[in-house]
Amino acid sequence: MKTLTENLIGWLDERLSIHALIEFSRKKQVPIHRGSVFYYAGGVCVFLFLLQLFSGILLLMYYRVGGESSYESVQYITSKVEFGWLMRSVHSWGANLMIVFVFIHMFSVFFMKAFRKPRELTWVTGFVLLSLCMVFGFSGYLLPWNELAFFATKVGTDIIGQIPIVGHWLLKIVRGGEDVTGATLSRFFGLHVAILPALLFLTMSAHLAFVQIQGMSHENTAPRKIPFFPNFFLRDVMFWLIVLNVTCVLAVFFPWEVGKKADLLSSAPAGIKPEWYFLAMYQFLKVLPAKILLIPGELWGIFIINAAALMWFLVPFWEPHLPERKRDRVLSLVGGSAMIVLIAMTLWGYFS
Repeated sequence: MKTLTENLIGWLDERLSIHALIEFSRKKQVPIHRGSVFYYAGGVCVFLFLLQLFSGILLLMYYRVGGESSYESVQYITSKVEFGWLMRSVHSWGANLMIVFVFIHMFSVFFMKAFRKPRELTWVTGFVLLSLCMVFGFSGYLLPWNELAFFATKVGTDIIGQIPIVGHWLLKIVRGGEDVTGATLSRFFGLHVAILPALLFLTMSAHLAFVQIQGMSHENTAPRKIPFFPNFFLRDVMFWLIVLNVTCVLAVFFPWEVGKKADLLSSAPAGIKPEWYFLAMYQFLKVLPAKILLIPGELWGIFIINAAALMWFLVPFWEPHLPERKRDRVLSLVGGSAMIVLIAMTLWGYFS
């Protein structure tokens, strides 16, 4: 006699072809080699995105956007709502960990040369995902409307104003005016809770579809393989649980502080800096001289940063044109240099 669970699974299977999906997952093979551990970074990024959605929806039930209400609602969440402080810290730590794992995933893909034909679009969508995650973090950072977030946002958006010709125009669009005000807060809120989640979901769906269609790197050269389901999937879930525990431990022992409410008329606190994932760019612009060949140093810095980002984005398209015997050496040099510069500039900016 069939149990209720079996009847439910059978009912869903008739309508959603769950059995066919499970069979496809079992037939799908995951290559096992010394770099296989980095395959889990992609799954962790998906898990952290889902965690952000869940925790963000809970916070949205109590958050009220506005210059006179945002800070007060965050204080209410932290001090009055049951476990509100925990959910806010989980959301904040989860955002930072998500960006960490997206960076790990991107560099592992680069060093494993997994961007090569036919996976160019997988790399392109992955780069777009990294960019969206950083904008996600930047927009969400302002929402508590505290002093640190206000001035860090002011510093970050000032860089946009340095772009030649269109800089001032773009700055007004981003801020909703000349300065960071309640209009900026409203724009960042709309961006954070509506536009970016939709863009991230669509891009992530395309990225995962490309991975399924094109397969994983080293699929044809790995010494052995394991089925995706249940072997690799259960290992993936184990990593998710580890990351969830780490996020909760950080949230409990290092809760995210509310700070002081933003005051538009006060002067910036000493040593104000943007979030860590923008520190490398911030420090690079900071150490440049005021003028280089009669051109402002910040303009040179913006040009160099954008040129480097474009070069990284287009790796799958310029790498095949290198001499075959030099490709691996050039890629190691480019990837190693990028890692060293990013880490060194971030640490320099943090401790300076």
